Amino acid sequence: MQERRSTRVDIDRSPVFIERLYKAFGQLNAVDGISIAMAPGSVTALLGGNGAGKTTTIAMILGLIVPTSGKVRVFGADMSSERHKVLHRINFESPYVDMPMRLSVRQNLDVFGRLYGLRDIADRIGELAEEFRLNDLLDRPVGKLSSGQKTRVSLAKALLNHPELLLLDEPTASLDPDTADWIRERLEAYRKSSNASVLLASHNMLEVERLADRVVLLDRGRIYADGSPSELMKEYGKTDLEAVFLEIVRSREAARDNGSTERQGNT
Repeated sequence: MQERRSTRVDIDRSPVFIERLYKAFGQLNAVDGISIAMAPGSVTALLGGNGAGKTTTIAMILGLIVPTSGKVRVFGADMSSERHKVLHRINFESPYVDMPMRLSVRQNLDVFGRLYGLRDIADRIGELAEEFRLNDLLDRPVGKLSSGQKTRVSLAKALLNHPELLLLDEPTASLDPDTADWIRERLEAYRKSSNASVLLASHNMLEVERLADRVVLLDRGRIYADGSPSELMKEYGKTDLEAVFLEIVRSREAARDNGSTERQGNT
């Protein structure tokens, strides 16, 4: 399926503008020519299985990985050479990225607040501690926290600088349903109150249905579906995103298997 969303947008206003983006690791094309233009204030989900290219795409948006070719712009800044212009406007959260374990929650938030150039760091930590129920944890080492507590701290860290663009990589992975639902509520509340844009990478179909305005489905670094959850469900004749995902991924696997069989038959 070809991409259906036009990239004819105001590049300087687009929170994320990706054009013909490639990233190769040796012979592997982790990201294979994708183009995405996010609208301001939107929630876009990158959906795909392991190895689909979601995390690599986010790393290039952050400027942590240099693209093999193509363009990544955040609020108009080229992230390969100008990320210093916009880093104060964005933030990132993932349960797979640990904060220093020996530092207390308060110390971690203070360090990150200084890195983000915040004024009145103590006041901001107090606000987030109240919102994310961290008051009893502030002086506890991060390494002594449960996975749910670490996720709350990580999300508080990600909101320290009031980001206009929030990048989330599996934000509720390994959480129990109640904690995961609580985290989603906090994310929805922040987006509505700040009109921030959110790029969400997830395996969780229900989470994507709940949070996302738009879904970009990746498979082996390429885009195979792009639309709102309701549009994709209607197009594929399914009642939920999980069924859409399975339809696309299994059809892609079948096509690859058929191609492999044909090549073997021609040898």
